Amino acid sequence: MSMGVETPGPVLVLVAHGSRDPAALAEVRRLAGLVRAARPGLDVRLGCLGLSEPLLAQVLEQLSGPVVLVPLLLGRGYHVKVDIPAALAAAPQVDGVVTGALGPDPVLAEVLHERLAEAGWRAEEGSAVVLATAGSRDPDAAVDAERQARLLAARLGAPVRPGGLTCGSGVAGTVAALAAEGYQRVAVASYFTAPGDFARQACAAPGAWLAAEPLGAHPAMARLILARYASALTHPLPLAA
Repeated sequence: MSMGVETPGPVLVLVAHGSRDPAALAEVRRLAGLVRAARPGLDVRLGCLGLSEPLLAQVLEQLSGPVVLVPLLLGRGYHVKVDIPAALAAAPQVDGVVTGALGPDPVLAEVLHERLAEAGWRAEEGSAVVLATAGSRDPDAAVDAERQARLLAARLGAPVRPGGLTCGSGVAGTVAALAAEGYQRVAVASYFTAPGDFARQACAAPGAWLAAEPLGAHPAMARLILARYASALTHPLPLAA
């Protein structure tokens, strides 16, 4: 299917987690703006699962016909598997599909690398990285974080280990574990779509050499979103995936 301006296609709904932090909403709005700029003529909406407006349910109420929901989430978990499909099912006036999460993906490794470089990262002997995630009890989410860590490690040429804020030893514990293994410079890569409490906690991990900013509004993120959208038009995922 052509992705040109002359065939705008179904409405694209970006689904953010939502946050009480106004900086988080401002960043995902900027990301939505990059998507619109990359695909003029495409109707792009933004809906949040909670904590901030516009809520996804409210956005879907305003729509009818074909829609594609792209989660601005970085791995499989309850929101992707249950919450978003449930919101779509509660809007019978739309004919929609939900794409997979944005991660894991080599594009995210590219953006993470750039954010680390902006923070002062350089590949040296004795350097390692903690991929800071929110954490999840869902084993699929853990698998996705591990895969993203491997993708980033391949790009950096340095060890990368995931650390979840809400599970396992946490980000600080993972930093400490790498230091105990002899890594003298342990950086933290913020594996979050936007700033917020989790990103701040990750950046404040004691013992870290440096901490990078979240992925944020980056042109490569916009391209990845549009790739998910395009894939959904030809290979839609089942709602129960």
